[in-house]
Formats: sequence, structure tokens, C-alpha cells
Amino acid sequence: MAEANGFKEKQYAFAAHIRDPENVPAPAGIESRRMAIYRKLFFNNLYSLLGTFFPVLRKIHTDKQWHRFIRGFMQKHQAQTPYFLELPEEFLGYLQEEFEAQEDDYPFLLELAHYEYAELALAVAEHDNDMTGVDANGDLLSGIPVKSELSWSYAYRYAVHRISPDFLPREPEAQPVYLALYRGADDEVGFLELNAISAALLDAIEFNEEQHSGELLLRSLATKINYPDADALVAHGADALKEMRQLGILTGTRTSA
Repeated sequence: MAEANGFKEKQYAFAAHIRDPENVPAPAGIESRRMAIYRKLFFNNLYSLLGTFFPVLRKIHTDKQWHRFIRGFMQKHQAQTPYFLELPEEFLGYLQEEFEAQEDDYPFLLELAHYEYAELALAVAEHDNDMTGVDANGDLLSGIPVKSELSWSYAYRYAVHRISPDFLPREPEAQPVYLALYRGADDEVGFLELNAISAALLDAIEFNEEQHSGELLLRSLATKINYPDADALVAHGADALKEMRQLGILTGTRTSA
């Protein structure tokens, strides 16, 4: 038992040094050359892997900045999973909860990280749409629109879908940026930029507990936002619903719950 405890303590000491070699000494009895190999191997794997998972975030930061992010992640975050595909969620959690922003960090950093994580999570999601009772070609106004399980919508302060080395905003947009992420029939992930009304419509479809038709949802929305011409909103809304179905954000309609 004492031997097992001693081995476990050495493992903890080894891991602590790997995570924070500048502040935690290497455990005794391990050749410094070998220890250096382990330090480089662990760090470089995370450095490369997370750069692949967050490509835009990586691209807009220098090697020195990315090094700070990865080292901080290793030092401060206690991951709860050994699976590579779940590391992006752990890294996002670090950025949201433990990361200490510096003055020159981008103000959109957390939103961009969330957006890139959502794209990846949607790409590997194992959800399936239950098409029982769903008419893929049903009338979207008279029927009850059905939202895909592989479509997620978010509101951001920054236009995260446009960020690149050539677009690095320092101030948020004047209005919220509404995005619907979706995975189409070809399993490719895409996005649709929504306006405030189409975003509200998509939310109404997702939380349609009373099972209202598409037209009734639009007319209810017109009343809620004091839209001056409900018939016009229904007409515009019909076009928006068709586009959402074409992209796979909606799977079709049902006639009853």
C-alpha cells in the first residue's frame, strides 16, 4: 500500500511539473533530458490540437499570445475528461471561468471561442431528428414548423462569424448579432444570420408548447412587437421559414403534437 501511495504521489508531482514547469520543480529521480521531452510533448500536443479546434482564434493571435493561453489552461484548469473531442469544451470553460484577460486581449475573445466551440460541437453531435409524424414538405404556415435537433441559435454582441485577421472589432455591434448554426443533410455545418424578428420566430418555433401553426406564430409575434402590418409579416415570415427548411434549420411540419 505504501508503495502504491508513493507511486501516486510521484505521478501527481510529475503532472504538476508538466502543467507548470516554471513554478513547480520536477520530481526527483527523473533524468532532466527525459523530463524536457515530456514537457515539450504535452505542451506541443495541446498547442497544436486546440489551435486546430479554434482555427480563427489561433489565427488572430501571435505564437506568444497562443503560448500564454495554452500554458494558462494547463496551469489553472482541471479538465474532467481524457477525450480529445471534449477538450474544446474544457478550454472554453477555462476562458470563461479562469482566464485572466490582459489589456491587449480582444474584447470579443470569449464570444469567438464560444462560436467556434459551437461549430465543432454541432459537427460531432450525435443527435438524430425524429421524423415520425413530420412532413418534410408540409405547408409551413398551416402546419406546425419543426426545428431540427441539429440547429442551435445564439445571440452575440460581436459579429463573430466575420472575425478574421482583417476584421478585428474593438466595439460591439449596435444591435445583437443573431446566428443560427445548422448541420445540413451533407453533415456540413453552416450558419444563417438572422434579424431580430426571424430570431424571435425561430425561438417561438423551438418553444411552441401550444403547437401553433407557422401563421399563428407569426401573427402572435406581430402582436407582441407591435408590427404595423401583420399580413406583411406573415408573407415575409413565409419566405424566412422556407429558407430555414432549405438549409435544414427546420425539418418540416407536423399537424399535431
